[in-house]
Amino acid sequence: MGFMKSRASKEIIERLAKLKASIEYHRYNYHVLDKPEISDEALDSLKNELVKIETEYPELITPDSPSQRVAGTPLPEFKKVAHKVPQWSFNDAFTIEDIKEFDARTKRFLKSETGKDIWPSYVCELKIDGLKIVSEYKNGLLVAAATRGDGKVGEDVTMNIRTIESVPLRLNKDVDIIVEGEVWLSKSNFEKLNKEQERKGKPLFANPRNVAAGSIRQLDPSIVAERRLETFTYDIASYGEKMPAKQELELTLLNELGFKVNKYFEPCRDIDEVISFWQKWQKKKDSLDYFIDGVVVKVNEKEYQDILGFTGKAPRYGIAFKFQAEQVTTIVEDIQLQIGRTGVLTPVAHLRPVLVAGSTVSRATLHNEDEIKRLDVRVGDTVILQKAGDVIPDIVKVLTEFRSGKEKPYVFPKKVSECGGDGSIERIPGQAAYRCVFKNSFAVQRRRLYHFASKHAFDIDGLGPKIVDKLLDSQLISNASDIFSLKAGDLATLEGFKEKSVTNLLEAIEKARDVSLARFIISLSIPQVGEETANDLAVHFKTLDSLREASVEEMQAINGVGDVVAESIYSWFRDGINKEAVQKLLKQVRIKHEDSVRTTSKKQTLSGKTFVLTGTLPTLERDEAKEKIRVLGGNVSSSVSAKTDYVVAGESAGSKYDKAVELGVTILDEDEFLKLLETGV
Repeated sequence: MGFMKSRASKEIIERLAKLKASIEYHRYNYHVLDKPEISDEALDSLKNELVKIETEYPELITPDSPSQRVAGTPLPEFKKVAHKVPQWSFNDAFTIEDIKEFDARTKRFLKSETGKDIWPSYVCELKIDGLKIVSEYKNGLLVAAATRGDGKVGEDVTMNIRTIESVPLRLNKDVDIIVEGEVWLSKSNFEKLNKEQERKGKPLFANPRNVAAGSIRQLDPSIVAERRLETFTYDIASYGEKMPAKQELELTLLNELGFKVNKYFEPCRDIDEVISFWQKWQKKKDSLDYFIDGVVVKVNEKEYQDILGFTGKAPRYGIAFKFQAEQVTTIVEDIQLQIGRTGVLTPVAHLRPVLVAGSTVSRATLHNEDEIKRLDVRVGDTVILQKAGDVIPDIVKVLTEFRSGKEKPYVFPKKVSECGGDGSIERIPGQAAYRCVFKNSFAVQRRRLYHFASKHAFDIDGLGPKIVDKLLDSQLISNASDIFSLKAGDLATLEGFKEKSVTNLLEAIEKARDVSLARFIISLSIPQVGEETANDLAVHFKTLDSLREASVEEMQAINGVGDVVAESIYSWFRDGINKEAVQKLLKQVRIKHEDSVRTTSKKQTLSGKTFVLTGTLPTLERDEAKEKIRVLGGNVSSSVSAKTDYVVAGESAGSKYDKAVELGVTILDEDEFLKLLETGV
C-alpha cells in the first residue's frame, strides 16, 4: 500500500506529535510510576484533543498513538505474569451528547449484526478512582492476583492483595473464576495516614489513589496491611460455570460468592435513566468516603454484550461516563488588562474556548503580575485550566513541553489609555496589583455603575451593563444618583426602549430606593470591601453615620477587618469626591439600618453562628441562602476556619468542603440546612 499524503497542516502535525509525547509522559508517570504531575481530568483533556485530531485526520493515526493503547507497562521489580483474559479499558464519554451517541452506536451495531431493532437496557456502576486488580481463584481458593499492566502482562501482587481484609481468601463456593476489581483507600484512612506522616516529619501523600497504587507495589506485605486498603469487585473475566444472563445478576453472583461489591449500582431501562443516574452522582460524589470520577455504563443483557464484543482496544458494550471535568487543557490566545471598579488592573487570559465543569469558558483571571511570573504563562502556551463549583476559572499549570519558541511573555505596560488622564498606571505599595493613577476615569466610573446596579448592591432589575452603557453614552446619567432622577421621557429616547420597558425599569428603580445598609456599603465600591466585609460593617455599626465617623481602631476591632481594610474605609469616607457622591445618593434613597432589618425577624435562632457556603445548591441561590442566615441572626464567612460552625455544601464543593472535613466542621446539605433554618437545631 502506498503512502497517503496527509491533508493536515504542518502546525496540526506538530501539535499531534507533542500531544502524543505529553500523554505518554504523563500516562507513564500515572499508571506505571504512580507519580502523576497533572490530574486525571487534565490528562483526559489532552487525550480528547488527540482523538479529535485523529478523527478529523485518520491518516495521522499510528500504531504507537496513545489512542491505540490500553495501558502502561509493568514495573521490573515484580514478577511479570501474562493475563489469561486480556484486560481492556473502556472508552470515555464526557458529555450527554457523547453518551447518547454511545446508545445510538450500540443500537446500530446490534441491528447490523442481527437484522432486528434491539433496545438494550443498561447497568450503571460507580467508577472508583483506584488501582485495577485481576484475581484468580481455583476451586474457590485465591491463587493469584495481578495489576492490569499493559492489558496483556501485569505484575504479580498476590501476597499484597492477600493482606486486604475485604479480599476473600476462600469463596463461598468452590468454583474456578477470574475477577476484576479496584483497590482503593478511604478518605478517612488517607487523612489518618497523612497525619502520621506529618508526625514523623515525612512528606505527605498526594491523594488516596497514589497511596493505594504505591501500597500494592510495596515489597513488604506488612506495610500493605498497615494501610488498610479496600476493594470493590465488579466483573467476571472468566467463569468455570454458566455465566449469569445479565450484568446486574453478575454483580449479585459476585456478592454471593463473598466479594465486596459496590452497592450503588443500578439497572436502567434506557439511556435517559443512565443520564439521570450520572447527574445524581455528580452531585453526591463528595458524600462518599472514597473518590469516584464517573459512572461505568454497561449493556445489561449478556447476550447483547457477546454480540457487541470488542474493538481493537475497548469493549463496545460499555463506556466510562466521566463526571464533568474541573480541569481541562486549552491554549492562551491573548492576555489583556481589565479595569475594575476601584481602578485595579487585572490581567485576563483570553483562551481557546473549552468546556469545563459544565460550561464553556474563554476567559480566566491571572490575578496579578506576580501570578503571571509564578506560572511563567505566555501568550500561545498550552495550560491546565481549573474550575471548581462557582469559582472563577483559574490557570493552575503551564505545560511547557508544548512550547515551540513562538510564545510571547507578557509585560505590564507603562500606560493604559482607558485609565484616563495621561494613562499612567502604578503598582500598589505592598501589593502585587497595579492600578490607574487617575482614579476617576470613564472606564472606572462605568464599572462602578455596573456594580452599583448589580444584584449584590442596589439590585435594580433590568439595569444591566448594556443599559448602563446606553444611559452613559446618551449622557442621561454620569453618576449613581442620576439613576434615580430618570424620567419616562428620558428613557423613551433610547433605542429599543418601548413603553413597557420604560415602565418596568422605572418601577425597578423606585423599588430600589429602599436599601439595606449592607447593600448601600457594597454599592460604594470602597477598595478592599467585599460583600462579607460590608455585612460585618453593617451589623457592627448599624447606621451609616456611625460607620462614617468611626476611627481606624474601631474598624480594626471587627473580626475580619484588618489594618489595610480599615485604612481603606477610613480614607474613602474622608475623600471630598466620595463625600459629595454619598450626599447626592442620600437625597435619593432610604437606608434600612441594620437594627431595623434584624428586628424584622422574631426568631434569632442562628445568632452567633458562622456559616460558609460552597458549591451549587439544588434549589437555593447563593444570595437567597445568605439572606436566610442573616435574617435569623447568623453570620456568613467566605473562608472555613476553626471558628466556622457550619459549611453548607452543594455540588462541586471543592476545597472548602475538604477544609471543613479536616477541621471537623459540621457539613450540611441543602435539606439539612433548610431544616436548621426551620427548627434552629
